[in-house]
Amino acid sequence: MSIVVMKFGGTSVADADKIRAAARRAVRTQKKGHQVVMVVSAMGKTTDALVDLAEQVMRGKPAPKREMDQLLSTGEQVTISLMAMAMEEMGASAISLTAGQIGMVTDEAHTKARIKSIAAGRIREQLDEGRIVIVAGFQGVTAGGAVTTLGRGGSNVTLVAIAAALKADLCENYTDVDGVYTTDPRIVPNARKISIISYDEMLELASLGASVLHNRAVEFAKKYDVPVHVRSSLNNRKGTMIVAETESMERIAVSGVALKEEVARVSLSKVPDRPGIAARIFHTIATHDIVVDDIIQTVSEDGTAVVSFTVDPGELSEAKAVCNGLAAALKCDVRYEDHLAKVSAVGVGMRVHTGVAEKMFAALAKAKVNIENITTSEIRISCLIDRTQGKKALRAVHDAFELGAKKTKSKTARKAAKK
Repeated sequence: MSIVVMKFGGTSVADADKIRAAARRAVRTQKKGHQVVMVVSAMGKTTDALVDLAEQVMRGKPAPKREMDQLLSTGEQVTISLMAMAMEEMGASAISLTAGQIGMVTDEAHTKARIKSIAAGRIREQLDEGRIVIVAGFQGVTAGGAVTTLGRGGSNVTLVAIAAALKADLCENYTDVDGVYTTDPRIVPNARKISIISYDEMLELASLGASVLHNRAVEFAKKYDVPVHVRSSLNNRKGTMIVAETESMERIAVSGVALKEEVARVSLSKVPDRPGIAARIFHTIATHDIVVDDIIQTVSEDGTAVVSFTVDPGELSEAKAVCNGLAAALKCDVRYEDHLAKVSAVGVGMRVHTGVAEKMFAALAKAKVNIENITTSEIRISCLIDRTQGKKALRAVHDAFELGAKKTKSKTARKAAKK
């Protein structure tokens, strides 16, 4: 029998009615002759409520990361139990399992752990007994048994990791949107749904602010060649397929644009320009589990360098503590900025098309958006800009590459045109 792994996000299981709707979809899929595994997130805003409760208890002090994982993992455990109950009420056989119960082992990086292995045997046993298996997303356990979480969007990682471990025939990510769009339709109303997109393009978009699928989930999908169908939990329409790159994808220079609305930058200046200094800086940062994004280094005529990098604003306070120590040790200056955003254009067609950068920069200039930094990859161009201009910049770049849905004429307009 073919295996289908489906995941339902928080908004898709936000209340009892939505839980029953998701359960019905899983039961229907099983009745069609498939073995079904469902991954679920915490209901609605449960995770946010738990974070808020922790902040109240800690009265402004940082909460211990181990205890935050212990707390936040409870949200998914509520959902899996209710989902199993809903399926049993419908006459289906179902079982709920935590990540620990399926042997999903992670490293020990609390609040942003990475999956090391999954013992798929427990899931297979339950599937072979005719049950729908409901797994708690977002969580794992260390080899020593401590509960961990995979960071925001971690349920997507759970989805793809389980699909890879089971060699599933179909991997479906159900959300409150119809698929992957050329940009955020809440900011750009004429954004168009993309029917098919490559792993590399999706990885870039996810890393740059597109919230439909976590970038680590896309990494898993690419590594194990797991096609992912992103679709709406509210209807049965086809969504977006995320697959390996095909030659035809290169015909389009830019597939989508993204906006990361909040970016922080750390700049170390007057850094000694000699071998090993950059390695020392980023080794120190890495030992504190701080995730670094863009890195830019420039060398001055006086034999010193400026080393700048961006981080998520949520990690800026920790970055400050680390970089203040580095600045003292290296006898250099350090500056922190948290007023930035990043707008990016992504497309595998950039490898073979010319003029992409010129068109993007011209669009930003026309919109009177100043560029503070530029970084690129083979299929991406990103610009750091002032946060207050983020949405305007996104619209300008989206329009420049004509990514919006084409307007269709009404019947009356078409008849008038014929006359």
